[in-house]
Amino acid sequence: MTTAAPQLIQATLAQLNKVIHGKEQQIQLALTCLLANGHLLLEDLPGMGKTTLAHALAQVCGLEYKRVQFTSDLLPADLIGATIFETQAGRFRFHPGPVFSQVFLADELNRATPKAQSALLEAMEERQVSVDGTTHTLPSPFFVIATQNPQSQSGTFPLPESQLDRFLIRLSLGYPEPAAERELLKGRNGRVLLASMQQVLHESRLKALQSLVPQVKMTDTLLDYVQRLIAYTRQTDVCHLGLSPRGSLALVKAAQAWALLQGRGHVLPEDVQAVFAAVVGHRLVGRQEAQGESLARHILSKVDVVGRG
Repeated sequence: MTTAAPQLIQATLAQLNKVIHGKEQQIQLALTCLLANGHLLLEDLPGMGKTTLAHALAQVCGLEYKRVQFTSDLLPADLIGATIFETQAGRFRFHPGPVFSQVFLADELNRATPKAQSALLEAMEERQVSVDGTTHTLPSPFFVIATQNPQSQSGTFPLPESQLDRFLIRLSLGYPEPAAERELLKGRNGRVLLASMQQVLHESRLKALQSLVPQVKMTDTLLDYVQRLIAYTRQTDVCHLGLSPRGSLALVKAAQAWALLQGRGHVLPEDVQAVFAAVVGHRLVGRQEAQGESLARHILSKVDVVGRG
């Protein structure tokens, strides 16, 4: 780990905490997702600051930012672009859509139809899109932040498992703490504070931090713990479906990024536990009442850090 990395990370967190008050844990997880080169799903009621967090992440990192409001009439071409015949030039030319940005905010993703949602699958997994048989590479870094409203609200379409699995981390900001809400009532809301944010990172610095994540060490003993957690999700009667290999890799990568955020070059069991619910909660399907984060916490309570026998 370079000596500058901890200072850059702490300065980035400090700027984000100025805009999103009282949500230190969620902000750390959001930055963990970005450092791990993953994608972030924010699930909450409208008006909780999801869009503000997305804008703040882009601004503090100095990244190009585009936002699309997902609606029921949205088409895939509205996201990825289309090939159009230009009369004057006498040829077809590809016109990139808004997904060609470094930070792409898919606002209210679950209000679009499954056809529009599926347009993001290749982009999120392969960092490219295919149009009319031609592959177009997306910018780097490429970070998708999607927001979704609770499925109990009208006009929403549930995200399929294949779509959910593309997101490294799922977060919920929740209601603000009383002190933070008092600041909002005084007029110190996030959108106003965005204008005063200082850019800490830029593209090359962010990529340098992202390159450090795979270098964070995980001992064989810690990998044994991770594998016991994974095995439990596949063997227990509580889970209808266990964690996939992609989910297993996501857990390791997120734990490494979280350790880097804490200023360490090695992963501890506490790092795995800190990211576990946010990484696996949207990937597991419970057989009983426990779902999402509560199911993840149940699994953590049942698996020992040190194996028996």
